[in-house]
Amino acid sequence: QVQLVESGGALVQAGGSLRLSCAASGRTFSTYWMGWFRQAPGKEREFAAAIRRSGANSYYADSVKGRFTISIDNAKNTVYLQMNSLKPEDTAVYYCAARRAYGSSWSEDDYDYWGQGTQVTVSS
Repeated sequence: QVQLVESGGALVQAGGSLRLSCAASGRTFSTYWMGWFRQAPGKEREFAAAIRRSGANSYYADSVKGRFTISIDNAKNTVYLQMNSLKPEDTAVYYCAARRAYGSSWSEDDYDYWGQGTQVTVSS
């Protein structure tokens, strides 16, 4: 099992920045990919970003590309999501997830472990 705990969510004004953290524990060596997903009120959960645990590859949803950066610190077993130029439409609960399989994916169905989420609210 892998346990994931997110932190860093907050209320921020449009144009501001936040950095989310996801601390992983347990059998982290069994996972190849770490991802961030988000769910806005009344909407389905959607992919935001993913990174291979080695840090060699990363992917972003078009809606966040150029504004968000995913990174990983394997010594700390922590994944980060740096969010810049935030917009009101970025308001959502952000979830960290881990995937056991080797191939990349941006489907939530392909991720095996999930955190509880952290709320990000962007005011206009």
